[in-house]
Amino acid sequence: MLDATTRSGGTASVSPRTAAELAVATAGPVAPTGFAARVTRVLLSPWSRLSLLVALLASAATTVVLFQPQQLLTNGWPPQLGGAAAALAYAVAYGLCTVAFVPRPLLNLAAGALFGSQLGLASAIAGTVLGAGVAFCLGRVLGQEALRPLLRGRWLKAADGQLSRHGFRTMLAMRLFPGVPFAASNYCAAVSRMGLLPFLLATGLGSIPNTAAYVVAGARASTPTSPAFLIALACIALPGLAGAVVAWRKRHRLRGR
Repeated sequence: MLDATTRSGGTASVSPRTAAELAVATAGPVAPTGFAARVTRVLLSPWSRLSLLVALLASAATTVVLFQPQQLLTNGWPPQLGGAAAALAYAVAYGLCTVAFVPRPLLNLAAGALFGSQLGLASAIAGTVLGAGVAFCLGRVLGQEALRPLLRGRWLKAADGQLSRHGFRTMLAMRLFPGVPFAASNYCAAVSRMGLLPFLLATGLGSIPNTAAYVVAGARASTPTSPAFLIALACIALPGLAGAVVAWRKRHRLRGR
């Protein structure tokens, strides 16, 4: 075994071949090199994933424009589906449409017109939570690493810190406030360090009042003079007016600074 180990004066010396084998064993797996490795790094880079997110959202928006889901209001729901199955199918379609930037008020009105107040509200809330969860997961997986280094402005850092430290109450307030865009709040939360479960709970609870007002208005649209319809309109108009006043006052304060 001269090529493995030789002993001289009570000491052991390792042959060059054995030393090379030990070095390879302790070094661990060798990172892949070459063209395939470079392509893999490029495809998995944060900016490539962000580009994939943008492409997915653009494709979803284009699909919605081509299929025109607003025709459900005029043509009605397919007769093959009815009851709870139809409401479940609508909730799934609702969620996908919100990811594609379809305005939620239109979807809420359609839910009320198609299923009535109670079943329509349940379907709309389920679709809201589903769409928010899909958008959050897409933004977290595909966009967070690329967008977090861009949070350098004072207001962006403040919003990120608020969502990261006090995610549930911040998102609850954003859902209750009628002036905050639904899609924008989804992706802002995804870029932050907010957890998924608090995000979904705050979305579900905070979306109930505004969603209920639109669903009831859609369900009672055939009787525009009924008390339920008028109350629903008031619940839509008053928070919107209050939100506009608050936004206007904040705008003047910022200009004053």
